[in-house]
Amino acid sequence: MMIELDVQSGKPVYEQLMDKLKELMINEVLQEHNQLPSIRILAQELTINPNTIQKAYKQLESDGFIYTLPGKGNFVAPPKSFKNSLKEEEIRNELSKVLAEALYIGIDKHEIYRIIKEISPLAKGGDS
Repeated sequence: MMIELDVQSGKPVYEQLMDKLKELMINEVLQEHNQLPSIRILAQELTINPNTIQKAYKQLESDGFIYTLPGKGNFVAPPKSFKNSLKEEEIRNELSKVLAEALYIGIDKHEIYRIIKEISPLAKGGDS
């Protein structure tokens, strides 16, 4: 599993790590029930503080992307369990803003539908 983080970025490292792991899950590189690398091993691989990885893992678990089995490690949660009402509301709000902006600048609603149809098969667990 190759994860590259940009320490020069203004975005916190734990958020970058979360985004990369989510991307790997969505693209099915990491599949449900796959075990994630241990905090210690990933910290050594990425040469970052283990607390940073622990923070990312805790947030991913809180958001329903992963689950922990005590003494065994962290695992990718099944896609349907990703659904978290607070996260869903946050995404809906962000999506509404982006869509409103797209319509405002003149992107046709049919183009928006086309984009949605194009990405739908790529999103594991998404409704078609």
